[in-house]
Amino acid sequence: MSRQRTTIFLATAATIASMVSGASAAVGSTDQADRGSGKCGVLFDDFQYTSATDPALGDHGWNARSEMGGPGVPGTGWPASNVSFVSTGGQKVAQLRATTDGTVAGTTNSELRRTTMNLRNGTYATRVRYADSPATGTDGDHINETAFAIGPTKFDYDPIYSELDFTEYLPNGGWGEAGPVNFQTSWHTFREDPWDARTAESRQDQSLNGWHTYVTQVGNGHVRYYIDGKLTADHTVDQDGNTVLPRQDMSMNWNLWFIDLDGHQGTATSEYREQVDWAYYAKNETVSPAQADARVAKYRKHDTTYQDSLSNTGSCENYQPPEH
Repeated sequence: MSRQRTTIFLATAATIASMVSGASAAVGSTDQADRGSGKCGVLFDDFQYTSATDPALGDHGWNARSEMGGPGVPGTGWPASNVSFVSTGGQKVAQLRATTDGTVAGTTNSELRRTTMNLRNGTYATRVRYADSPATGTDGDHINETAFAIGPTKFDYDPIYSELDFTEYLPNGGWGEAGPVNFQTSWHTFREDPWDARTAESRQDQSLNGWHTYVTQVGNGHVRYYIDGKLTADHTVDQDGNTVLPRQDMSMNWNLWFIDLDGHQGTATSEYREQVDWAYYAKNETVSPAQADARVAKYRKHDTTYQDSLSNTGSCENYQPPEH
């Protein structure tokens, strides 16, 4: 997210890390990907849960955010109940909802997130359904529909801050942009005040309404982004020549939130929805979009709804930098 946001959002990432006893802060060198290719394990989830309070959701390393804070409009809520699991087309999916009546008190956002930070180099893939229009109410709100990976930050210009925005979709625009527009952003670091983001960023000025598969390959000096199998961005360094590959472990997340309330029409409530079909991550392995689709199809063929075989030992162990 290269456009300005609040520090509270980054504090959320740190909060996630603190929730996990003994959570790793391990990082790897930027040329680590593909070492031990295919042997460092995978994470897959088909999101076959009953609700945000399903014990299996937490057991599998996820939760629905409930605490206040950024990003988005200060003072708006993030109720865990805004994350649910519904059936569509015969398949259960995670569903995020966000609502607003144009007031702070009448606005809610949602986030589904990984509670363990142990993802870094390799391939991330997820199938997500965005909507250009609200499920109910008037259209025009400046919403941000996202899928991303993020690690904590400790101070301005933190040298190991890491974030990869696989997709940030603004169907109605926002931040002075006209929609629809999608951003893919790889981060080196940032300063909160005055705002200064050190990133590589690409954009697609097109509608992403409906189901699409987003794949991000990380390693060998590159972050490559794909939408439905098409290469849409290839990032290496920020505007100062610094690497934008992650330098610490991250979590994988999806959220749906309001950038501002300026676009709301009338006083009735509008409800927006984002759906997530599945999530996949292959550690230290470059997986093509076609391979990711094939692997997910195989999981489903064998009724495998969740797998976590990630390894952090031997050749798969991530490098840990000194405290900073």
